[in-house]
Amino acid sequence: MVSDCRALYSLVAVLITWSFLTKSFSHAAQRDIKCLKSIKNSLEDPNNYLSTWNFANTSEGSLCRFTGVDCWHPDENKILNIRLVDMGLRGEFPLGVSSCSSLTGLDLSSNNIYGNIPNNISKLIGFLTILDLSNNKLSGEIPEDIANCTYLNTLKLDNNRLTGQIPYQIGHLSRLRTFSVTSNQLSGPVPRFTDSTFTADSYENNRGLCGGPLPRCRDHSKKAALAIDGDADAGIIAAALGYVVGVFLFFWVRARIN
Repeated sequence: MVSDCRALYSLVAVLITWSFLTKSFSHAAQRDIKCLKSIKNSLEDPNNYLSTWNFANTSEGSLCRFTGVDCWHPDENKILNIRLVDMGLRGEFPLGVSSCSSLTGLDLSSNNIYGNIPNNISKLIGFLTILDLSNNKLSGEIPEDIANCTYLNTLKLDNNRLTGQIPYQIGHLSRLRTFSVTSNQLSGPVPRFTDSTFTADSYENNRGLCGGPLPRCRDHSKKAALAIDGDADAGIIAAALGYVVGVFLFFWVRARIN
């Protein structure tokens, strides 16, 4: 009798665990479906590369047959990588990518992605190891928050229209092994990387960049100080001349009256 109760208890425990896991997997799959739907809806697809993204069938493994989608397992709707390279896609960075909770790689290179890189990008793709946004039309500054994507091994932002400085915090990405910001409009000192060394090739065609493997940065602070001192001297000279002219006019007018 006791053994029968134990067997029944074990069976119930297994069924409860299986039910919990099934619901968890189902919830994760629904999030990945939501992710892909959002990406498809946010990007113009003039060449219909995403026509295979048909959500009428969402059975296990169906997402893995979508163009540009890799799954952790071919029979499981758990997305590993999204590679939409050179498809002529047009639009801003797809914010819906945040719903792909198990995503480790995102490659949107060689498209027409425009606008700014989101300021909260680590909240969207915090677990990525590969981010390739090269050969697009991204503009604005590289957000400091990208340094919070601490798992990044590859970060490619080359051939865009990015401006401003490269956030020094990027130098703290200890796993980073591939990094490129070539052919943008960046300026200022390049980051100091603690665990990697990147050559000048990673920064070429950015006339304003300096430091590291590039020519030494000029001391802009000294220039600013000299400019301030020069302005101060000019102000003193102008005040003195004004005083002299004023005194001269005073006595000249007084002499005429007398």
